[in-house]
Amino acid sequence: MNLEERIEILEKEIQKMKDIEAIKELKAKYFRCLDGKLWDELETTLSPNIETSYSDGKLVFHSPKEVTDYLKSTMPKEEISMHMGHTPEITIEDENTATGRWYLEDKLIFTDGKYKDVGINGGAFYTDKYEKIDGKWYIKETGYVRIYEEHFMRDPKIHITRNMHK
Repeated sequence: MNLEERIEILEKEIQKMKDIEAIKELKAKYFRCLDGKLWDELETTLSPNIETSYSDGKLVFHSPKEVTDYLKSTMPKEEISMHMGHTPEITIEDENTATGRWYLEDKLIFTDGKYKDVGINGGAFYTDKYEKIDGKWYIKETGYVRIYEEHFMRDPKIHITRNMHK
């Protein structure tokens, strides 16, 4: 193998690593925007060709606006959420497509309304497909299958002292 061939192989490997890192940052932004209720910014993580399969395939949406409209309507300011994606397994299929698997840990706290003092803890496996459009990665397909979900009443002696949404 000559020097030019070796350089070409290294350049491809570096690009693959850069793509994987960009996808990790994309999913991190998705979770940050979800918990921050930053709906317009969340839309920027989603491909125009998005298709979701949330809640074990029960919730399917086909555009960034459909996704954020749904989330906006179901995640009011009285709901504090924390979604954490762990242990990403990213596979670059080709220069414009990739797949990913993530372990999700999520926590929800309802501070007011009919679910006041309810807490939810859960875990799930996310499966995503990504596409690169004009040099930028987007989530093209996303969904999760629940491992577990627990609902409980929070101890009334425990008070939320800070809530970024109030």
